[in-house]
Amino acid sequence: MSVFVAIIGLAFLILIHEAGHFFTALAVGMRPRKFYIGFPPPLVRLRRRGIEYGIGAIPLGGYVKIPGMHRPAARDLDYHLQRAMTQAPELVQALEAVKRPLARGEYDEARAALDQLENAMREAGQPTEVLTDVRDGLSPDAYWRQRAWKKVLVIFAGPGTNALFAILIFAVLFMVGGGKATTTVADVLAKSPAAQMGLQSGDRIVAVNGQRVAPPDIPRIISHSGDRGVTLLVERDGRTVTLGPTRPEKTSGVYRLGFVLKGKGLAAPAAVKESVRLTAFVSRDIVTSLGNIVHRQGREDISSPVGIVQGSSAAVSQGLQSYLWVLGLISLSLALLNLLPLLPLDGGHIFFSLLEAVRGRAVAREVYERVSAIGIGLVLLLFFIGLSNDVGRIGGG
Repeated sequence: MSVFVAIIGLAFLILIHEAGHFFTALAVGMRPRKFYIGFPPPLVRLRRRGIEYGIGAIPLGGYVKIPGMHRPAARDLDYHLQRAMTQAPELVQALEAVKRPLARGEYDEARAALDQLENAMREAGQPTEVLTDVRDGLSPDAYWRQRAWKKVLVIFAGPGTNALFAILIFAVLFMVGGGKATTTVADVLAKSPAAQMGLQSGDRIVAVNGQRVAPPDIPRIISHSGDRGVTLLVERDGRTVTLGPTRPEKTSGVYRLGFVLKGKGLAAPAAVKESVRLTAFVSRDIVTSLGNIVHRQGREDISSPVGIVQGSSAAVSQGLQSYLWVLGLISLSLALLNLLPLLPLDGGHIFFSLLEAVRGRAVAREVYERVSAIGIGLVLLLFFIGLSNDVGRIGGG
């Protein structure tokens, strides 16, 4: 059940990412042709108002098909019509009538000639669906025909929605109890020094090492104690109990006993402010970790969807709030990963849209294809590094 909930959460993050692209494209006049969760072949699909909605069999992401992501070229027709030309050579003349204006950049003339080619293919008994991508590329709402701000807005909307969701979920968690710390223990980590000394959820910490404390003092005094024994005075069920002394353990360079204090909910404005601050800090750390990929230690921090689901399912077992914190962090990670300036990631499309706006002319199709090949290779490399890390963790290696 925990794994199922984790998979549903990841699918939801993909859904809102693609929904960001989808609804923004509709708003600026680029009518999407498809909206899929997962990749083909489709398990379920339906068509409504000219848009195909579906769930793909390969659950590694999702996509929104926006018409005409690239300027159509004559060789696109050669590629799509290889089989038709072999079976019906009489279509060559109609095909050339489309390719000539395409080569000259006369797209309205090419669109009119495409109608004639489609009629000729229908009369020859050839399927006309192969012309769909070229027709979309010639349509007035094609992506490549739009102004730069529209293209950037549509592409940024996906990761932007993920980032906005992270801010929203963090703010809600700060409001319901993840804000200002109290002196009451919320959770005690299993097999931690705190568990060994007998600390329990619901205990209220009165003093540490004989010193009465406020919430901010508790982690500071424990951390500064080093590897020396720590004594806690706690209030439990109306009576005072002394626990310890017990030595803290060093974790990530800090000495800790292994417990979490309850948080006091913040008001909405304060919660949003803390959420934005947390998002900024985590974003900085994620970007830093991406920059450390060249080092072995940095590569060990990468996870694939397998590791994401594993971590999420572990959080599910720790309670709803823990799971929502992890879900928000995953959403933020997806946003930042997609903003890397690599094709076919969103950041790559944004980079080339801005580059074309500065140059005042389109980047050659061949450049797109070569850069995309490099980007796909790097993305696959990251995936396999993450997968090997996850397999090692699951296997205890």
